[in-house]
Amino acid sequence: MSSTSAATQNIELKSLVEDIQGLVSLPEVAIKISSMVDDPNVSVDEIGKLISQDPALTVRVLAIANSPFYGLSAEVSTIARAVTVLGTKQITDVVLSTATTSAFAGIPIHVISVDDFWYHSLYCGLLAQELSSKHNPPLRDSMFVAGLLHDIGHLVMFNKIPELIHDALLRTVQGESLPLYMEEREVIGFDHAQVGAALAREWHLPAYLVECIEFHHEPEKAQDFKLEVSLIHIANAVAALPYSDDIDESDLQSIDDTCWKITDLTPADVQQATVAAQEKINEMKNIYFSK
Repeated sequence: MSSTSAATQNIELKSLVEDIQGLVSLPEVAIKISSMVDDPNVSVDEIGKLISQDPALTVRVLAIANSPFYGLSAEVSTIARAVTVLGTKQITDVVLSTATTSAFAGIPIHVISVDDFWYHSLYCGLLAQELSSKHNPPLRDSMFVAGLLHDIGHLVMFNKIPELIHDALLRTVQGESLPLYMEEREVIGFDHAQVGAALAREWHLPAYLVECIEFHHEPEKAQDFKLEVSLIHIANAVAALPYSDDIDESDLQSIDDTCWKITDLTPADVQQATVAAQEKINEMKNIYFSK
């Protein structure tokens, strides 16, 4: 164990997540909707009324519902209409994505550019959505949310232990380094995927999201959502490449071989998804992150 790691043995993942919750919390509306969506006794009207209680959330949900992301033929002017047109599952995904990104808005981050962080996350979400479209269309919206939130553990670490995460980042550019998540384990004792999953559990986010966040670097460890985790693993690997719409097979060597088999995707599918995601990203960035 390195001297840095030895000096940080007293830092516990659980306490880190508990600390951040003093600064960051999901709106009560988002937590309630997440628990309501699988209840057959909950009506569309009830979900619509609950969302409408939060004016900021209402505005963002309507903006997303009317965006090219959904491509609806007629304008959606009320939450009730949005829930009816999109359905309870899709509206829950919209609420979770916008509530989580809004929850982290404004917390101090010094190690990296917050804009760069969210750009990568949004790009990963759009890629995952596009990758799921060919063979698993029902997963489209869920995969967007999972991609958008896959790195939220980093935001916790950037805020609570910036010096340590900075040390881990430096080690990735010095000589023959390990991947960042492994350097984090060396320096800190745990990684951003573990932190993000712990926060997702505390927020009672859906189980597929917890698993996608926790295992996006190690898809072989996925238990119940192997397909979803594999899609996020591939999307994250592509989103980490230098920004380009020309993807070569040599760029995809870091992707776990089993993920190709589980998803039934090919490098050509990735190329197609890359082009489609890049066409959407600026507009979606304005919707999610406009002041």
